[in-house]
This record gives sequence, C-alpha cells and structure tokens, in this order.
Amino acid sequence: MKNTMKIRFPFLAAQVAICVALLAVAMLAQAQAPKPIQGTITAIGGNTLTVKTDAGDIRQVDVPSTAAILRIAPGVKDLSGAEKIPFSDLAVGDRALVTPDPKATGTTVQAHRIVAMKQSDLALKQKKEQEDWQLRGVGGPVKSVDAASGVIVLSSGSGATAKTITVHTTKATVLKRYAPASVRFDEAKPAPIDAIHEGDQLRARGNKSADGTELAAEEAISGSFRNIAGTVVSLDAAGAALVVKDLATKKPVTIKIASETQMRRLEDRMAQMLAMRLKGTTSNDAGAGGNGAASGPRGGGQGGGRSGGMGGGAFDPQQMLSRAPAIKLADLKKGDAVMLVATDGSTEVSAITLLAGVEPLLEAPAAQNLLSNWSMSGGAGAAEAAAQ
Repeated sequence: MKNTMKIRFPFLAAQVAICVALLAVAMLAQAQAPKPIQGTITAIGGNTLTVKTDAGDIRQVDVPSTAAILRIAPGVKDLSGAEKIPFSDLAVGDRALVTPDPKATGTTVQAHRIVAMKQSDLALKQKKEQEDWQLRGVGGPVKSVDAASGVIVLSSGSGATAKTITVHTTKATVLKRYAPASVRFDEAKPAPIDAIHEGDQLRARGNKSADGTELAAEEAISGSFRNIAGTVVSLDAAGAALVVKDLATKKPVTIKIASETQMRRLEDRMAQMLAMRLKGTTSNDAGAGGNGAASGPRGGGQGGGRSGGMGGGAFDPQQMLSRAPAIKLADLKKGDAVMLVATDGSTEVSAITLLAGVEPLLEAPAAQNLLSNWSMSGGAGAAEAAAQ
C-alpha cells in the first residue's frame, strides 16, 4: 500500500502541474487576444477604415485582401444568412463589428473579419421602430410595480385625458433601463422588473386593449428622471449647456442639451389657458379663448377653433405641447422660466425635454406631471430614442 501511494501522489502532482500550466497559457492567450471593435465607419481611404466606436474612441483598421467582409440585416442575431461583400461595398455611416487578426503585428489593427450593416438599412429599421413605438406604445410615471405578477401600473395623460394604464409583462418581455446620466436607448441595459420603482418613467410597446387601458408588453424601458422648474441663470451656447436655478431646491443646476433633447416654447395665451385648466379654474374670457387654443392642435390652428370646444375629453395637453413651436438653446435668455425633465442628478443633468414660456404653469401643481407624461409619450423619450 505504501509503494502504491508513493507512485500515485507524484502522478497526481504532475497532473495538477500540467493543468495549472495549461490554464496559465489559456489565460495569457485570452489576455493578449485583441478585443472586437464595434462602431460606425466615419472614413474610408485605400484599404483603411476609420471607425468611431460606441465608446467614442477613433480607431484605424487596416483591411487586407484576406479579411472576410460580411453584411447582415439590422436585428439579425447570427451569421447564417450573412452576405459576402467586397471591401468597396462598405460606406461611411455603415455600422461595423471588426474582429482583429490576433496574429497581426504592428500598431494599427488588422481586420480578420468585418460584419457590417448598411446605413440605409439601419435608417429604415429605425423609422419602422419609431412608428411602432408611437402606434403601439404607452408611457408615463410608474404608480406601482408588482414584480411577482409582472404588472406595472402607469399614470398617463393630464387633466381630462388622465388615465391609468396597466402594463402586463412576461418572461418574454424585453426589459431595459437607461444608463445613469444617459437618455440614449442604445446605451440602456437589460434590467429585471424589480429595478423599476414608483415614480420612475416607463415606456412600453405591445398590443393594447380596445380601450387603451391595458397593454401586453413586448418591450419596456424605464429610468429615474428629475423634474426641474426654475429660471435661467446663464447660457453657454458653445458648450450646449445652461444653468437653471431650481425653484424647489433654490440651488443652481447645470443642464446639458443633447441632440436628442426636445425644446419647445409655449405661446403666452396657450400657457395661461393650460395653467387654468390644470389648476381647475376657468373664466368666461379664458373659456372662449381656450376653445381656439385647444382645438388648434387637433383642428389645424388657433384661429378657427371656437366651435371645437375645450371641455371634457377634447382637452389634450400632450397634443398642445407637441404642437408648440420648437426652439434652440440660442432662443433662450437669462431670466426665462423653464420646465424640464432630465436625467437624475444633483448638480449636472442632461435634458430630455425642455419647455420655455411656462411662467403661468409654475403655479399649477399638476404641471410637472404634465411634462413627465409628455416627455415619454410625445417628446424626446423612448419612442425617439429607440431609433438611435
């Protein structure tokens, strides 16, 4: 027995040593293997591509004649139906996933394989997705979440159009959550339903019930956002930012304006009318004027709307906001009152939706909820971001 044990232990020790050595080699090879490059082609010269990665880096990629270049349609998950294309078929604006050649030497990445998507195909897919979000989508602040049953209850609309929407999710529902300080759909990460909390903003799309109060969600995206109302302290057009003194905290907040930010200005008459409706007060003069202002978004203008009326279900503040004139950062000035929905943050945020000309609305408690609903259903919320 002693001789057997003497033989077995050295044998086992040798096996362990070999396994450790193989593991070390595998880990070293994995550490040395170049990572794939994913992004958008920004320039093509000779046999070299310039790719702006999704992280914002600029990378140069040499494409030898031996590199495999494939094209797939947007949304395809594998390469079974990929089409082989020549290098000359690549174009600026195309999306590309570059697998570097691990055997290549030199400072410039050399492509082993490129999988590309045409810019025109992406644009078409984005347009269809945007239309689908608008047609089959709902959105608004979260009232409650039941993770066990997969039910999320939203409040949608304001005033006479306010209603509760029940969103039903299943294991097949794609749930995503915006990354911190981001309003881009393509930067959203998968997240479980228990990551969604009361007060969050949520946008979902799927099949609606006949009365629109229930939705079987195929996809949903959520995030924590901040409502801010205040006055403009300073503007930085070059830096695409402004500083607003938040009326709630009495502290300045730096607001970053992105290309996705939707900015509009209410006309004085419309702002006054909207404030009266949200506060639940009307007058004869306001009611008469309100008919024209409210029916404008539905009937095509403020001038001929008196017959439309503003009572009951005809009042749709989201429609009114969406028809307000678009503005740019340069159109704002110091002292302007603004309301906005932005990413969550204490001293610096990115604006999703910004509304100017809101002096009368600052006294209406329901105004903030109004803007939250608009940002997710009719503004620069997930419907538009889905197409990014």
